[in-house]
Amino acid sequence: MSDLKARIYEVAKEFQVMNLATITDDGKPWVRYVAGFANEDLEFRFCTSLCSNKVRHMRKNPNVHLSLGAKEIMTTKNWLQVVGTAEVSTSQNERDAMWSDGLKAYFKGPDDPNYAVVIIKPSAIQLGSMSSNSMEVWETGQ
Repeated sequence: MSDLKARIYEVAKEFQVMNLATITDDGKPWVRYVAGFANEDLEFRFCTSLCSNKVRHMRKNPNVHLSLGAKEIMTTKNWLQVVGTAEVSTSQNERDAMWSDGLKAYFKGPDDPNYAVVIIKPSAIQLGSMSSNSMEVWETGQ
């Protein structure tokens, strides 16, 4: 793993609130909060309902943007801007892997037919830092 990829993973590996932007049916951006994390391949995952607006948007246009890492203004050191494509998965393996008791407020269980996992595969990730005015860019294949 390259040094840049490792530093990005350090920001993204913990379960956290992220801002997700999709494109609406009329071509306008729509941002909302989701909670998720990235694996070592820098694929981002979060859970959602199959009947949500975000799923409808991503099925029509899978191009998305994530912002994450800015947990608290005084203590944030790094943040990420992620450009990627979204896949909505109903794979039982994905659903089981993401399941937690906190999801019981939204779904009956990991077998709930409305429960899905969104996987964001990045094409580029910008790493920003409070100690620098410039962004470092990681692109797929690096």
